[in-house]
Amino acid sequence: MRALLVVNPAATTTSARTRDVLIHALASEMKLDAVTTEYRGHARDLARQAAQGRDVDLVVALGGDGTVNEVVNGLLHQGPDPERLPRLAVVPGGSTNVFARALGLPNDAVEATGALLDALRAGSERTVGLGLTSGTPGSADAAVPARWFTFNAGLGFDAGVVGRVEQHRERGKKSTHALYVRQVVRQFLGEPSKRRGTITLTRPGEEDVTDLVVAIVSNTSPWTFLGNRPLYTSPKASFDTGLDVLGLSRLSTAAVARYGTQLLTSSPERGPQGRHAVSLHDLSTFTLQSKVPLPLQMDGDHLGLRTSVTFTGVRRALRVIV
Repeated sequence: MRALLVVNPAATTTSARTRDVLIHALASEMKLDAVTTEYRGHARDLARQAAQGRDVDLVVALGGDGTVNEVVNGLLHQGPDPERLPRLAVVPGGSTNVFARALGLPNDAVEATGALLDALRAGSERTVGLGLTSGTPGSADAAVPARWFTFNAGLGFDAGVVGRVEQHRERGKKSTHALYVRQVVRQFLGEPSKRRGTITLTRPGEEDVTDLVVAIVSNTSPWTFLGNRPLYTSPKASFDTGLDVLGLSRLSTAAVARYGTQLLTSSPERGPQGRHAVSLHDLSTFTLQSKVPLPLQMDGDHLGLRTSVTFTGVRRALRVIV
C-alpha cells in the first residue's frame, strides 16, 4: 500500500517529536510519502494530486479539522467516486477534532495512529456522506466555487464567532475553548439583529422557514465539543443520512441563556428546542438566503460574507478508515 501523509506543522496539539514518531509508525506498515504543508490550501493541492494520479491508495491527514477539510476538498475536486478515489484516514492534531471524534477515533494523536494501523490491518472502513455547498443560481454568489464540508456549516451568528476567533489567531492568539467562549459573548453584544433575523430557508415542495438569525447545518453529531463535552444541535444528524438544520429566529438575552443552557446539557437524544427554534432532519438539498450579507463558516473555517448558499447532502461520498 502506498500512502500520502499530509502534515500540518502548525497543528495545535502535536509537537515535532510526536509527528516524527507517528511518521515512523506509519512508515513501518506502508510505503509512505510524508509532506509538510507550507501555505493555506496546500493540503487541498496535495490531495487533489493524489486523487488525479492512480498510485496512492490512502491519504492520511495529520492536523485539525481545517486540514481535514482541505484534504477532503482536494480528494473530491472532480466529484465523489468512492471506489476509485484514495481512502481517507485522520490523525487528530487540532484543538477540537470534531470529524475524527465523530468517527469514533481517539482524540490523542498517538492513540489514533494505533487505531488507524489496527483498522488497516483489519480492513475496517466506512463510506460517509458529506455536505456540499455552492452559489445559488441567479444570486450575487452564483459564481462562488463549490465546497465540501465534513461535519458542519453555519450562516449567521456562529460563523461570526468563527470569524472573530480567526482574527485573534492571525494576531498570534492560541485557539482555545476559552477564546471561543469570549467571542460568543462579543458576537452576541455586537449582533445587529437579535430579535428578527434575515435568513430564509427554502427547499423544494416545502413551505419556507423565514426570519432566522442563525442556521446551523450538521452532517453528523455532535455539532462540536467544549473541551471533552459534546454539544448537540441536531442529535439525529449522521454520516449515513442527508443534512440536518437547527435554525433560531431570536437571540434575545433570554433566548441565548435558554439555548445556551440546552446546548450545554444536550445529548444524543435531545438538542435545543423551543418556540424560536426549528429542527429539520435528513435534507437532500436546500438554500439559505439572507436579506443582508452574513458570515459563512464550514468546518470551522470562516469563508466571508454571503447572501445565498445552496446546500446538498451527498450520501456515500468518500471511504474513510475507521
